[in-house]
Amino acid sequence: HMRDPNNQLHIIKNLKIAVSNIVTQPPQPGAIGKLLNDVVSGSQPAEGLVANVITAGDYDLNISATTPWFESYRETFLQSMPASDHEFLNHYLACMLVSSSGEAEPMEQFSKLSQEQHRIQHNSDFSYPKWFIPNTLKYYVLLHDVTAGDEQRAESIYEEMKQKYGTQGCYLLKINSRTPNRASDEQIPDPWSQYLQKNSIQTQDSYEDGPCTMTSNKNSDSNLLSLDGIDNEVKVDGLANTLRVHPLHLDQSSDPSNNPDGSDHTKFASSAPGTKKATAGVTHGACLTLTDHDRIRQFIQEFTFRGLLPHIEKTIRQLNDQLISRKGLSRSLFSATKKWFSGSKVPEKSISELKNTSGLLYPPEAPELQIRKMADLCFLVQHYDLAYSCYHTAKKDFLNDQAMLYAAGALEMAAVSAFLHPGAPRPYPAHYMETAIQTYRDICKNMVLAERCVLLSAEILKSQSKYSEAAALLIRLTSEDSDLRSALLLEQAAHCFINMKSPMVRKYAFHMILAGHRFSKAGQKKHALRCYCQAMQVYKGKGWSLAEDHINFTIGRQSYTLRQLDNAVSAFRHILINESRQSAAQQGAFLREYLYVYKNVNQLSPDGPLPQLPLPYINSSATRVFFGHDRRPADGEKQAATHISLDQECDPESCQQWRELEEHAVAVANRGAIPAGFQPTQYCLNSYSDNSRFPLAVVEEPITVEVAFRNPLKVPLLLSDLSLLWKFQPKDVSGKDDEEVKELIAAGPEMIGTEVISEFLINSEETKVARLKLFPHHIGELRILGVLYNLGTVQGSLTDGIAALPGYHTGKQSLSMSVRGRQDLEIQGPRLNNTKEEKTSIKYGPDRRLDPIVTEEMPLLEVFFIHFPTGLLCGEIRKAYVEFVNVSKCPLTGLKVVSKRPEFFTFGGNTAVLTPLSPSASENCSAYKTVVTDFPSVGTALVSSASSVDFGIGTGQQPEVIPVPLPDSVLLPGASVQLPMWLRGPDEEGVHEINFLFYYESVKKQPKIRHRILRHTAVICTSRSLNVRATVCRSNALGDEEGRGGNMLVFVDVENTNTSEAGVKEFHIVQVSSSSKCWELQKSVNISENRDARLASREKGKFCFKAVRCKQKEAAVQSSENYTFADIIFGNEQIISSASPCADFFYRSLFSELKKPQGHLSAPPEKHSTEDAVRLIQKCSEVDLNIVILWKAYVVDDSKQLILEGQHHVILHTVGKEAFSYSQKQEPPEMELLKFFRPENTTVSTRPSVDQLSNLIKTSLHYPESFNHPFHQKSLCSVPVTLLLSNCSKADVDVIVDLRHKTTSPEALEVHGSFTWLGQTQYKLQLKSQEIHSLQLKACFVHTGVYNLGTPRVFAKLSDQVTVFETSQQNSMPALIIINDA
Repeated sequence: HMRDPNNQLHIIKNLKIAVSNIVTQPPQPGAIGKLLNDVVSGSQPAEGLVANVITAGDYDLNISATTPWFESYRETFLQSMPASDHEFLNHYLACMLVSSSGEAEPMEQFSKLSQEQHRIQHNSDFSYPKWFIPNTLKYYVLLHDVTAGDEQRAESIYEEMKQKYGTQGCYLLKINSRTPNRASDEQIPDPWSQYLQKNSIQTQDSYEDGPCTMTSNKNSDSNLLSLDGIDNEVKVDGLANTLRVHPLHLDQSSDPSNNPDGSDHTKFASSAPGTKKATAGVTHGACLTLTDHDRIRQFIQEFTFRGLLPHIEKTIRQLNDQLISRKGLSRSLFSATKKWFSGSKVPEKSISELKNTSGLLYPPEAPELQIRKMADLCFLVQHYDLAYSCYHTAKKDFLNDQAMLYAAGALEMAAVSAFLHPGAPRPYPAHYMETAIQTYRDICKNMVLAERCVLLSAEILKSQSKYSEAAALLIRLTSEDSDLRSALLLEQAAHCFINMKSPMVRKYAFHMILAGHRFSKAGQKKHALRCYCQAMQVYKGKGWSLAEDHINFTIGRQSYTLRQLDNAVSAFRHILINESRQSAAQQGAFLREYLYVYKNVNQLSPDGPLPQLPLPYINSSATRVFFGHDRRPADGEKQAATHISLDQECDPESCQQWRELEEHAVAVANRGAIPAGFQPTQYCLNSYSDNSRFPLAVVEEPITVEVAFRNPLKVPLLLSDLSLLWKFQPKDVSGKDDEEVKELIAAGPEMIGTEVISEFLINSEETKVARLKLFPHHIGELRILGVLYNLGTVQGSLTDGIAALPGYHTGKQSLSMSVRGRQDLEIQGPRLNNTKEEKTSIKYGPDRRLDPIVTEEMPLLEVFFIHFPTGLLCGEIRKAYVEFVNVSKCPLTGLKVVSKRPEFFTFGGNTAVLTPLSPSASENCSAYKTVVTDFPSVGTALVSSASSVDFGIGTGQQPEVIPVPLPDSVLLPGASVQLPMWLRGPDEEGVHEINFLFYYESVKKQPKIRHRILRHTAVICTSRSLNVRATVCRSNALGDEEGRGGNMLVFVDVENTNTSEAGVKEFHIVQVSSSSKCWELQKSVNISENRDARLASREKGKFCFKAVRCKQKEAAVQSSENYTFADIIFGNEQIISSASPCADFFYRSLFSELKKPQGHLSAPPEKHSTEDAVRLIQKCSEVDLNIVILWKAYVVDDSKQLILEGQHHVILHTVGKEAFSYSQKQEPPEMELLKFFRPENTTVSTRPSVDQLSNLIKTSLHYPESFNHPFHQKSLCSVPVTLLLSNCSKADVDVIVDLRHKTTSPEALEVHGSFTWLGQTQYKLQLKSQEIHSLQLKACFVHTGVYNLGTPRVFAKLSDQVTVFETSQQNSMPALIIINDA
């Protein structure tokens, strides 16, 4: 308690005392700067500190709740402020004089100390330290070391002191009750620990320097942490106050006294200056017991209550009285002089004027300063109300005198007093602070005072939640002269922005970046890094890509400098992997920096796991895997099978076609059924293929993995030593794991050989694929994990846009700047969508394309095509050769070829051996088997026969699957076989892609792979050649030589449709052959003089042939697949049409024709018998005759003449119906009107058509062409006529012949000329199957003239049918007879 000048009792709470050693030198600004820097760098956020999470809008930010580095800075800054003349808050109030009881003459010592203090205070040589009032309180302390000293002597000296200085001016302090060696027995807390960090400049000088024996004391206020007694609002703010209030505070330097006996205590004291390092390493107060602690506390209380506070109370009273007595005088003087000198000059007796920016300097006795002194004392003892009024008065005086520095100080303290007043009768005058700051900064140019002002004001504003004003204030004081101060203030401003009612997140981030930048300039790397990291939370992922890059780059650099290499790597990695919008030079710099940092990381842990590299990007799902060797290039005439390779585009449609072909082959190999576990062979796996099973690879056959890299940067990347990373688990032959060799990662090359690409360059923003190979040498399970490479840049590609890191060389060495690392290939499988559960959730199946199982050896076939054409005429026949090579170490067997177009090629039937075998021997030979004919019997047929079974086209087989006629049906390792292969150009012009699939098996059956395949796609371009049309009709000349019924006439029209595209000059028809089971061509009817039938462009030729039924040797042969071939030759050599390849192609075209659906109408089932009848009647008009036209084409090509040959087929089914060599394009039907009513007759009549009935019975009249009759002798002329009836069907037929004339009208008689049949008018007969019956008729004429005998009408019905089909009358040709008068 203390009483104020009005004798009111005033309570003081939590008073704190600051004690320091006397230092006669003011602190150096440089030392203060260093101290502040150290304080800030020494204070870092605690490791396990839980950060506040602030949610603002869509930001969730982790922000450290406290900023201990700022608090430490503020406290140290306030403590280390040098005392100044215009204010007294940090001037010394009292002085403690300490002597040890161990001294020889302690009292003498006290006198010396007292004189020394007096000299320091009143001698003008010492401008420092500053003293509050001239008569400083002196307090004498006798220090007694209990363990070492003599207690009686100490007591007696103390008594002597009391006599001399009075009981209130001295004290005996006993300490060190323990011996040092007992110190370790019991743990007593270190009493000084909480004060040592709060070190100030005054204690910096070591005590050993000089015999400075006194300590001076300044009082300070409860709310103050600092030496200068200026308020610290940490407490007001409600934030944690780091200083616990404790009277021990002064002992930090009350102990370091002149202690010559060198007791343990002195050692402790002299270690006090090292307070920055006051950590667990040094224990202070080890010899003090708890009783000693209490004694020290007691000592401080005595000093304060008995000595200090009464002294202050007395001083305040004196000052108050002085001021009251002087008030009138000073005021009147002032006003008079002001008027007198118009405010420009002031009398020297009261004010010494110095021309400086801050206005005036007062002498120490000036009344204005006494007011200020009183105000400061009141402030120190928490008498804020009185302090405020004094400050206010002083402020007015100072402003009147234009003493700006003094005025600013008064304004500042008035504002603080107003704020601290407990009753707060007046609001906080913020404008006072504003004015003070402005004055300090702009007029006085004193940044230190301005900074103090800002720190106080900002805390006061924050405590009132005026954050934006506080932020504005803090930002205003940032300047170029101090980076550390600017950094701390900017950071505090940022915290103000985020603490506002509606947080300003982006402002916070921006100021954090600025603060980080200034921290970095001030050398505070850790704080800089922290600021950038906090700001990064705001900019991240919001599309501020350039800002993000800048922050990441800085974070990377700072982390690198702080040796936080992992953070540096991840920051640089971010810059590289985001779609960067930086310039190329910048990206290049980023990349080099990244590589440099990475290299350092790797050097630290050379044996650690390889790092995952961020560049280039890998499109995992585009990874393709190919099993097998690369395709050999075409070698001269040899052309390798196209098979399958990574260069081909994959389209699901063609995959499906190949799959069907493979299924055909497998079905044939397995006797018609596809085995249950059949999986189509996949040599190339990609994102479209089915990758749910483990693929199978074969030992000693390479596995190629195609990886798609993308370089997102604008600088090229160079990957060197690029290879695959894999893991292999070998198995022994029985399939068990090998015992000796367990799992191997990147095991020796004896298991798996790995191909390494030495350099792989990816240009800027380029997507490029790399193909990497593995060579398995052992069976087992392989897993391809990823790729392994050195990532580097290309030297000299770009100039460096950014200063390089320390230790980083540009120039020549940049080529070697690369870092080894890996990237994993992880492929997500297809999304599952089968069960309900899978449809409702998102689940992905496995993708196993990178996990092949390596199986035992298999044969490997290579196929080469020799003389294989790319262009043909339609129907042209070429002979090529196919070479089959077994390039593996196993024999292969069961070779088949499957194609959807079997009519395109043939290996020849069993008769193929007769043609030349090797390609060289066949140079100018015909592809056909020919025989030279020397006899000139032109136009008559040469007959041969062949069975279709010989040509591999038996019944019930799949014509698509053709076994390849290997000798011994096995191809041994390393062996090769050449076989001839005939090709026939497809009938349609255009480009044809023809797929061949070669299927083969191993002689030794393998459990995993049953068979292998090889694909080939041939592309053939065909151009137009001939178009052939043919019709067949019955010959009127019935019976042939043997009297069997059924001669036919075949009319063939051949048109040359070639528009001389392939340089074709003309076509020669060299031979026309027929092939049929029951018909054969007999002779050519209209042989012209010109033996060669030549057709130039767009010409048409007509041929007519006579066809007869074959002579059947036995009925058995008839039923089998035996065809009779008859050749009619126009040239001089016969092509044997029943041999290969003519017959092969004929059979193949026949089968492809038969495969096409035939449009038979099916009748309702109840009319079975009727249907059979219809079928029999239809049969009559069917004729199974096939015509093969063989031709040669003469081509002029580069002045040498080539002869091409070919064949066309026409299949004749029906009498009288035209057939073509290839199906004509249908004209689209014209639009019809819609019918809105239902046709009445919906039942389909099963009556045979008129054409079909007319073919049931064939009639023919035999009679003389002209008949001479002497009418004058005999008026009636009768002529014998034979009517031949031939039954064309295979059943018995009842026939009615009606001779009556149908029409009776006179006009009709005129037409015929009238004649009469004599005898029976109607005959009924039954004809057996294919029987010919002749009726002898007589016709009777009465005039000469020309008569038509074709009047008999014939009706027929099948004998076993109930219903009579009245067949329409045969509209036979007119049978004209001429009757002459003889």
